[in-house]
Amino acid sequence: MIDKKDQQLLDLLAQDARRPLSSLAGELGMARTTAQARLERLERNGVIAGYTVRLGSAAKGARIAATVLVQMQPGAVARTVTQLRRMPEVKRVLTSSGRFDLILEVVAPTPAELDGILDLIGEIPEILSSESLIHLSERHNASTL
Repeated sequence: MIDKKDQQLLDLLAQDARRPLSSLAGELGMARTTAQARLERLERNGVIAGYTVRLGSAAKGARIAATVLVQMQPGAVARTVTQLRRMPEVKRVLTSSGRFDLILEVVAPTPAELDGILDLIGEIPEILSSESLIHLSERHNASTL
């Protein structure tokens, strides 16, 4: 169960996960030990799965990203996901409903290297077809929550 204070804590962490616990507690109007206990409970219950780094535009500028929509042969998703996990350029694999079975997030240092990884993905026998959408610019960075 997540109450209003838990949600406020999660919102503050989404803005800056490195924010000191004493600062979080102060903003929430609670003791540091209370904020620590809430944080530990949220971690223990799987509400907070971990902390990460969001790359800024300076780091993102040196790479090219694409979303790849994939149609699969029936029953081949698990096998294909295993192959895709071996490709370091494939950052995320999501299952989907509708016309496409998988949605991939792919990142490479150059357009040529992205082209090469897209070729490798297309060579997986269980993939019937794919459509690539090259990311041009980021207009909104949604919260990770």
